[in-house]
Amino acid sequence: MKWFPLGRKRRCPEQPAIPSGIRVYAIGDVHGRLDLLVALLARVERDDASRPAADTRVVMLGDLIDRGPHSAEVIEFLLKARPSFASFHFLMGNHEQAMLESLASEADPRSTGWLRFGGMETLESYDVPEQAFGCSGRLFSDELRRYVPAAHLAFMREFEDKLLIGDYLFVHAGIRPGVSIEKQSMEDKLWIRDDFLEDPSDHGFVVVHGHTVHPEPDFRENRIGIDTGAYRTGVLTALALEGNERRIIAVGAP
Repeated sequence: MKWFPLGRKRRCPEQPAIPSGIRVYAIGDVHGRLDLLVALLARVERDDASRPAADTRVVMLGDLIDRGPHSAEVIEFLLKARPSFASFHFLMGNHEQAMLESLASEADPRSTGWLRFGGMETLESYDVPEQAFGCSGRLFSDELRRYVPAAHLAFMREFEDKLLIGDYLFVHAGIRPGVSIEKQSMEDKLWIRDDFLEDPSDHGFVVVHGHTVHPEPDFRENRIGIDTGAYRTGVLTALALEGNERRIIAVGAP
């Protein structure tokens, strides 16, 4: 597999492109909707099969977990049963980061905020019993790790923070305008919103991101947002990129 390392910022061409022979499908925030993920990957696989053979990549833009009902099942599926038609790249989302921080050996899950913005739904999907919530501090973290497979946490720790393929930079939330790619903070890559979303400047690449929900894919000159709010709208979206072509594949309610 050929990887395209991050380099210095360069001006984005008028027609951004994926290198010849590569086909990319970027998938927005899943948030525990295994049903939509399985359906979307089936459509993506059919789309890929209908086209000339290519080095096909699927890029998951982060936030696989939280808020929706089947976070544990999403992780298990992608870890052990993901389709073989493509190579998969997994990007870290702010929700994965929060879960990993909350379940670290010295952590207090109640102090990280994770339980308030989706963590409870994730723990329910791991069948954490009610009595476990009687613990506090690091004992609480220790108790929760009894129910979350170590393989799931190890899988998430390996998620990448960004990926560059051709003229497209893939990242969960966005980037800090005016800062080189090499100097972007993890905080911005996973959490940034308005400073990135409202900036029209040329970043040197077209940034493909999730994190911020929009009713439909949000195409701008310098970025493409594809988080269509699967956990609350029932719509999960993929962006297909090949050469200069861009296509949307989505499943769920219209």
